[in-house]
Amino acid sequence: MDQTNTSLFRKIDRTVQAHGLLSPGQTVVVAVSGGVDSIVLLDYLVSRRTSLGLSLIVAHLNHSLRGNESDGDEAFVSLLAQGYGVPFECRREDIVARAARTGLSLEEAGREARYAFFSDVARISGADVVAIAHHLDDQAETVLLRLIRGSGTTGLAGMSHRSADGRYIRPLLDVERSEIERFVTSRKLGFRTDSSNSDSSFLRNRVRLELLPLLTEYNPAIARRLAETAGIMAADEAILSAAIAKRWQEVGSSSDHEAVLDGEAVSKDSQGERLRLYRYAIELLVGNLRRISYRHLQGIDRLLLQGPPNGSLNLPGGLVVTRCYRVLTFSLQPLARDVPGELRIMAEGVYDLPSGGRVAVECCDGQVAASEDGRLELIVNLAELPFPWLVRSFLPGDRLEPRGMKGRKKVKDIFIDAKVPRPARQRIPLFFSGARLFWVAGLRKGGSVPQHIPERLAVRVRLLEFPPDAAMLA
Repeated sequence: MDQTNTSLFRKIDRTVQAHGLLSPGQTVVVAVSGGVDSIVLLDYLVSRRTSLGLSLIVAHLNHSLRGNESDGDEAFVSLLAQGYGVPFECRREDIVARAARTGLSLEEAGREARYAFFSDVARISGADVVAIAHHLDDQAETVLLRLIRGSGTTGLAGMSHRSADGRYIRPLLDVERSEIERFVTSRKLGFRTDSSNSDSSFLRNRVRLELLPLLTEYNPAIARRLAETAGIMAADEAILSAAIAKRWQEVGSSSDHEAVLDGEAVSKDSQGERLRLYRYAIELLVGNLRRISYRHLQGIDRLLLQGPPNGSLNLPGGLVVTRCYRVLTFSLQPLARDVPGELRIMAEGVYDLPSGGRVAVECCDGQVAASEDGRLELIVNLAELPFPWLVRSFLPGDRLEPRGMKGRKKVKDIFIDAKVPRPARQRIPLFFSGARLFWVAGLRKGGSVPQHIPERLAVRVRLLEFPPDAAMLA
């Protein structure tokens, strides 16, 4: 191996060691398109296979975009893997159909398909990492693309040597394209040229073929300067991300289906902190921020600071942000608005409530306990409120005559006064005798104030378990 080859591999070695990209004994999936950069990546990993005890698997996705040319790429990579003695995995995917199905651009659909395929190969083979052949010039293009489209420091940090989840590594990220091309010429390695790389309908191609050469006239080392800027941004981003993760522990929580922020606390943070907390919540749910723009983050901020007590915002990808008073909930589907069924109570007993939870109806001596406040239990005079009782959820127009007060009050206003989250309102059972509402369980009771109730006409009603989503009233 001549001096050019030796110096390039030593440079890659330094990157691998500095960022801990490879460990002895690992299984590595190598993403190989057949292009010059992926050929160099494979040649490097094969050269280190013995010294590091690596097990390699070549993975190639046939995008089916260029007909015979795409099939030729697949055949070339298959023979290349065979020549290196490396197992070969391939998948064919109709990227045009995928783009039409998902609403993504061809570039986005192709990227999504590639990473899904690489992940599948890694999972099935039990591989530790997937090696991607992005190099320094790719990094420069990425920074410019994100700057053109609009981005904060997270985007301008560009690609990392190792992805946040540790699955993907980029050993060539500090290597310039010119170094790769000199290496391939020196080693006389074969490679494939993707004709679509010259298609100016793709923005990345225009950046590479038109914008970067223009900027080179102002600074011949522009690609390296952009990559260095990305490195500085990445270092700053690591500090900011750690601070936001710590803040999240104080004001946020999450499950598989939603992420929740304490809006009361968050509203006192700076705008920069708030926007990053929104991004953090979305990443927890979706896994990425590819379809979320600054405009979307501003919309969430307005919802929290200026929106109605109960409001929602629909974001790309089926993401819904809901404000309920000072609580922000991020979910991947609209909150359920289903109305539970009805229950008829004919006599004493323990009943399962339609919306979940249980209620006990039992005879008592008619003495009103001092603790009876109408939230968890009440005593009813059957002469005033005879069986059968109907238990159902709230409907618009429902009104209660609060005990000890004149007139009737809308149940909706009772909910608002008690700051009951809108999603929970349908879960709170309402008790009727005939057409008369006498109890909004967990909140308020109605009817006259009972004095001594004749024996066998006094009934105590107790909530044994709250319905799901209404337990915050307990």
